[in-house]
Amino acid sequence: MSDFLTVPPVRRRPGPVLYVSLTLALAIVVWGAVASDSLAVAGATALDGITRGLGWAYLAASLGFLVFLLVLACSRYGRLRLGKDDDRPAFRRVTWYAMIVSAVMGIGLVSYGVAEPISHLAAPPHGLAAPMTSGAAVTAMQFSFFDWGLHAWGIFAVVGLAMAWSMFRRGRPGLVSALLRPLLGRRVEGAAGKGVDVFAVIATLFGTTTSLGLGALQINGGLTSLFGIPNSLPVQFAIIVVITLLFTASALTGVAKGIRYLSEASMGLGGALFVFVLIVGPTIYLANLYVESVGRYLSELVATSLITPASGDLGFMQNWTYFMLAWWLSWAAFVGVFLARISRGRTVREFVTGVLLVPTVVFTAWFTAFGGTAINRDMGGETAIGAAAAEDTNAAFFATLDSLPLTAITSIVTILLVIVFFVSGADANTYVLGMLTSHGTEQPSRRVLALWGAVTGAAAIALLAAGGLESLQQMVIVSSAPFLVIVVAVAVAFAKDLMSEGPQVGAPVSPSRPATPVELSGSELPEVATSRE
Repeated sequence: MSDFLTVPPVRRRPGPVLYVSLTLALAIVVWGAVASDSLAVAGATALDGITRGLGWAYLAASLGFLVFLLVLACSRYGRLRLGKDDDRPAFRRVTWYAMIVSAVMGIGLVSYGVAEPISHLAAPPHGLAAPMTSGAAVTAMQFSFFDWGLHAWGIFAVVGLAMAWSMFRRGRPGLVSALLRPLLGRRVEGAAGKGVDVFAVIATLFGTTTSLGLGALQINGGLTSLFGIPNSLPVQFAIIVVITLLFTASALTGVAKGIRYLSEASMGLGGALFVFVLIVGPTIYLANLYVESVGRYLSELVATSLITPASGDLGFMQNWTYFMLAWWLSWAAFVGVFLARISRGRTVREFVTGVLLVPTVVFTAWFTAFGGTAINRDMGGETAIGAAAAEDTNAAFFATLDSLPLTAITSIVTILLVIVFFVSGADANTYVLGMLTSHGTEQPSRRVLALWGAVTGAAAIALLAAGGLESLQQMVIVSSAPFLVIVVAVAVAFAKDLMSEGPQVGAPVSPSRPATPVELSGSELPEVATSRE
C-alpha cells in the first residue's frame, strides 16, 4: 500500500520555477511594449520554422493520444480507479458531465462558433469542395468538429488522467513534473523537473493570454455592434484591464462559490441561447447538416488527422489546425488539473469515455446551431456574415444574431456569457499558475496569485499591441512546441506507471456511486478553488 502514502506538506514559498518563468514572461511583455514590431517579426519567424519543421508532430501526437486512450479504456486497465480501490466519485455522473463541459466551454465557442464554419464555407480547407456550396457547408462543419472535438479532448484527457492517477493513486504533488517520475525518477526533483514545470507555466500563461485577448476582441465587437463603440486597441486594452482586475480579485478574495454560481448561470444562459437559435433558426436544415457532418467527421477522422501542408496549404494549417492543436496543448496543464480534481474515484474507462464523448457532442451541436445558421443565411443570400467575418472575425457571431429575432437581448446575453466565462476561467488559470510556481501547493499565496493575474493581463496587452489575433496565434504555437514533447512523455510515463500495478489489475470493481458526505474530507473536495476559500 506504499502507493497511497500521504505526500508531505509542500512549501507555500515560491521556488525557482516562479522566478525563471516570471522572468521569461516579463521579458516577452517588455519586448512587446518596447519593440512590438520586433516581437511580431520574431514570432512570425519562429512560427514559420516550427510549423514547417514540426507541424506533422502536432498531428501525429494528437492522433496517437486518441489511440492510446481508446486502447486504455478497452483494456484491463480500464477497471482501475483514479484513487484507492475503495474510493468513489464525489459527484453524480450528470453533474460530472456538466463540470467537464464547463472546463473549457467559454470564449472560444463565441469567438469561433460562427467564424470558423463561415470562413471554411467561403474557402473550403485544402480545396476539398467548391466555395459556397452544400458540399462546402459539410466540409466546413467537418473541419470545425475536428478542431473542437475528439483531438482537443484527447489532449486534455491524457494530462488529466495522468494527473489524477499521480495525485490520487500514487500520492504525488500536483505538478506536471511529478507525472514524469516513472521516467525520470528522482531527477524530477532537480533541474530537469523544474524545467518541465517552467515549460508548463509558460504554455499555460500564453494559453490564458490568448483567451484573454480573444475575449477582449469579442467583447469589443459586441459593444461595437450594440452601441457603436469604436473597435480599437485602446478599448480592448481597457477591457483587458477590467477583466484582469475582476479575475485577480476573485483569486485573491476566494469568491470561488460566487464564480461557480455565475458559471452555472452562464451555462444556463448558453443553453437557452442554443435552444433559441434551434427554434427560430433553420431547424430542419440544422438537423440534416449535423447528421451528415458528424458522419463525414467520424468516417474520415484518421485521414483528416494526417493531412499535412505537403500540397502547399501551410497558411490554412497555421491559422486553424496547428493553432487549435497548440491552443489545446497550452491549456492541457490547467484543464488536466481541473479534470483530475473532479474525477477522483472514477475508473479509467469512465474517465476516458466521459471526457472524450460528452464535450465532443456538446461542442459539435453548438457549432452546428450557430455556424449552421450563418451558413444557411449566407447561402440563401439573406446575409453577408462571411464577408463580416473576413473583415473582422469577432463580428461573425453578432452578425448571425442580427439575422434572428430579439437581436439586442441575445447580443447582451452573449456579452455577459463572454465576461463570465472569461472571469471564471482566468481565475482558475491564475490559481493553477500559482500552484505550479509554489511547489504544487493547493494554497498559493495571495502575492503570487496577484502577480500572475497582473502578468497575464500585461502579456495580453503586449501581444495585442504587437499584432492582434495573429500575434496571439503565433505565441500560442511557439510556446506550446516544447510542451508537446512533455505531454508525449507524460503519456509514456503514465503507461509505464499503469503497467507497474501488478497482477491485481482487472479484478472486478463495484459500480461507481457518489460518495456520501461522511466519506469526503475537506482536503478531498474536488473544486480547484476550494483551497482558497
